Amino acid sequence: MTIATSTLSLVALGYLALLFLLAHLAERGTIPRRFTGNPLVYSLSLGVYATSWTYFGGVGFAGSHGLTFLAVCLGPTLACIAAPLVWQPILRLSRDQQLTSLADLFAFRYRGRRVGVFVTLLALVASVPYIAQQIHAVVDSARALAPTASPTALGLGFSALLTTFTVLFGARHLTARERHGGLALAVAFESVVKLVALLAVGAAALFGVHGGIGGLEAYLAAHPEVTERLAAPVREGTGYSSLILLSFGAAFLLPRQYHVAFAEGAEERSLRFAAVAFPVFLLLLNLPVLPILWAGQRLGLDASPDVYVLAVPAALGSTKLPLLAFLGGVSAASAMVIVTTIAVAGMCVNYFVLPVRLDKLGEDPYRRLLWLRRALVAALIFAGYGFYRVQERGGLLVETGLVSFVAFAQFLPGLLGVLFWKRATRAGFLSGLGAGSLVWVAAALLPLLSRTGVLPGDLGARALFGADLGESWTLPTVLSLSVNVALFGGVSLRGGQSPEEAEAARICAREAIVVGPPATPWGSASELEQALARKLGAAVAEAEITRALGELGLSREGLGRADLRRLGDQVERNLSGLFGPILARLLVHPADRGEGDDAAIADQLRFLDERLNRPALGLTGIAAELDLLRRYLRTVLEELPIGVCALGPRRDVILWNRALARTTGLAPEVASGLPLERLPAPFGPILSSFADDTARAEADVALDDGRRRLAVRLHKASLDAESAGETGAPFGLVLLLEDRTERAALEAQLVHRDRLASVGRLAAGVAHEIGNPLTGITCLAQNLAEEPDAAEARARARLILEQAGRIDAIVRSLLGYSHAGTSAVEPGPEGTFARVPLAPVVDQAIALVRLDRTGKRIQMENVCPDDLAVHADRQRLTQILINLLTNACDASQEGGSVFIDAERQDASVVLRVIDAGTGIPEEVKARMFDPFFTTKPRGEGTGLGLAVVESIAREHGGAVWVESEPGVGTTVHVRLPLALAPRLGEDALSAFGGTT
Repeated sequence: MTIATSTLSLVALGYLALLFLLAHLAERGTIPRRFTGNPLVYSLSLGVYATSWTYFGGVGFAGSHGLTFLAVCLGPTLACIAAPLVWQPILRLSRDQQLTSLADLFAFRYRGRRVGVFVTLLALVASVPYIAQQIHAVVDSARALAPTASPTALGLGFSALLTTFTVLFGARHLTARERHGGLALAVAFESVVKLVALLAVGAAALFGVHGGIGGLEAYLAAHPEVTERLAAPVREGTGYSSLILLSFGAAFLLPRQYHVAFAEGAEERSLRFAAVAFPVFLLLLNLPVLPILWAGQRLGLDASPDVYVLAVPAALGSTKLPLLAFLGGVSAASAMVIVTTIAVAGMCVNYFVLPVRLDKLGEDPYRRLLWLRRALVAALIFAGYGFYRVQERGGLLVETGLVSFVAFAQFLPGLLGVLFWKRATRAGFLSGLGAGSLVWVAAALLPLLSRTGVLPGDLGARALFGADLGESWTLPTVLSLSVNVALFGGVSLRGGQSPEEAEAARICAREAIVVGPPATPWGSASELEQALARKLGAAVAEAEITRALGELGLSREGLGRADLRRLGDQVERNLSGLFGPILARLLVHPADRGEGDDAAIADQLRFLDERLNRPALGLTGIAAELDLLRRYLRTVLEELPIGVCALGPRRDVILWNRALARTTGLAPEVASGLPLERLPAPFGPILSSFADDTARAEADVALDDGRRRLAVRLHKASLDAESAGETGAPFGLVLLLEDRTERAALEAQLVHRDRLASVGRLAAGVAHEIGNPLTGITCLAQNLAEEPDAAEARARARLILEQAGRIDAIVRSLLGYSHAGTSAVEPGPEGTFARVPLAPVVDQAIALVRLDRTGKRIQMENVCPDDLAVHADRQRLTQILINLLTNACDASQEGGSVFIDAERQDASVVLRVIDAGTGIPEEVKARMFDPFFTTKPRGEGTGLGLAVVESIAREHGGAVWVESEPGVGTTVHVRLPLALAPRLGEDALSAFGGTT
């Protein structure tokens, strides 16, 4: 059966147009993202592995090498089984570091542009023959259906169609920085087409030629030599194991496989699904191979087994099935060429062109880069066509594919070094890869060129190795990989790693977290943009900064050092997709960057913390153990009931825990990276002042609603550089903010209850003190009624008023003392703390204590200087004195003396209450300030006196201590802040606050 060339051309053109339409609809969003991002689409896109040498050549390979053809799908199946060890680590690494090609992967791990250049060169040399094989397969299949067609016209036409499609759509994106659903969908559709076509031909062979499964069994039973020929190559061990190894590596080392599996931004859930679905796809693709082979042999077709997929349905007289089979072949070849040229062109741009022509991109580098990549795509496709045209003898389709497989297998030792061997070095990788590549050229590539007529001979390769290299791929595989592994391991063990190599090795082994310099060489986003503009132009620099800011959710203004560090890292990752990791690093972090300042340590800590808090980090080894410890300590800090704020040397926030977030209402992600002075009021100014030693350790904070106040206590500690393994000046602070609102409220209640207890104790004395003037008033009032002299009556009235005033003073003094005062949890009047002269308050306290009968028996003497004043709450100061005087009177014998004096000490006043009483035993001193602890008999003491004294003194920023000797007496010292003359009061208070 013959089909017109024009028909075949229209079928191929219509098919590629359909691919373009599908891809275009996916890119525009007409086909939903949930469909294009489906794990099944990802699994089918991996089907680009099966090219024309599987589609057409699989049957020919089975005819010449029997069941060995199954090794081509067993290798990827084993790779899928090893997905947690190989595929997932590569996927994470490529996603984290924006490694969009094999060259990027190896250049990142082995740290050098030469690595990328060498990998790109080998990929280029190995890919051109493979592209030629696809063109060869399509031309041969077209000529099988249209024998009169010109191979030149067919080859040029197919190459032009592929170039058009790849340039217009496949190469429309500069980089694989995000998943391009259109390309993935197009490749997945091609996989479905070739699978359906091959299954349809297989069904036609099974039922149309063999008459069903029963007829095939009868044919095999009648011809046992058929199955014997299939099993013999495997039984004799002719290359089965080596082919499994080659196909295992090809599953992820071929440029097209790396591109669809990793560079297109796949998700891990898709990879897990593909680990099952991809082997199933390969199994289904290989099911029809043997029925088609046996059908061709049974029909006695006079054609190469490579075209049995077309010849069998044509022999059955079908008109549509051969076209479908041809379409399947076009699909298999075009998918491989499109993805391979996109991947290899990107590698060539990044490692051959940009390093030497980066400054020549001009004002529109995006457009120039895009057209440069498109030009390279076209050049690769037509280089493949040229290679196809110089071949005089085609040979088996699988031979060229196997030669390319051996070439890409040279990356396998280096890949194992990326994933599992931290001691691997750049020198070892280049030595092994270079030697293995030379062996590959001599043992595989030159014989291929000789067999296909490109070269007149193999240049002595056959004599060099003493073997018939034209019959096997095993020897080239074994020789090249042996030399590669030996040099890779030997040179790596003998040589040392650079610090960058060692860091990259730890990152690849998941034993390190971040790559990059510890400090940012720019102080703002604008400075980074200017640095990029010098190489990339202003438009590209602005676009890249804007893109990175948008991805991080940041704005240009007000960026802290941590935000700048994240911005630089994001820009580098994005540029890595454009230029590769080496050039991206040089663009973002120039070699002359400044490093080593102390601020960089805090910046790095915050940056590391952000990285480590990402889910599913997957660290291993010592890094995993350290991360576990870090997370434990971080949890401890986060769950502390006290607020913790860690500051860097520039006073920017590194750590802001949950308790502090609850107290301040400021979320950690908002506070992190901000300078302390820029934190919003009221807590920003309070923390900043305390860090500057210009505020007291305790403060009442009025909240925004104006109805609530918080009582807080602050603590701080300096961090010295030794804690970071460095030497030098302090580079940070830790601030602790304790919310004491509830405790302050309880203390206020405790103080008030103590006051009420004192009032109750003084009640009898008050009654007695009031009784005397009341008796006088009564007598004077009675006599006043009988007094005829008006002057004498006025004198008696004055006496009455004096006695009534005495009563009023006693009552007012007692009422004032018993008043509850200002609560710590309610907003109170301003100025509760004021300048209070000390001597008058002492006199008032003595007067109140003398109302008690115990106080009447003790001589109390105020010897405080008249010019001393303290900054205090007058009422609470009175309470301190009453409690201390009451205790002193209780401890003294009747007729004893108690002295109250005071003296100035720097910015403080030390008040002393001295008695000559019984003293305090040592066993009591340890508990004397505990609430409700008392040595008095039941009913005579509350045990709150000294606890309240200490609480009030601490509230004033002071302290209380006791000196006592049993049988001699006790002296209680109270330190309070000094208040000088009113115009100097603020300075004195500031000086006092700086010492507490």
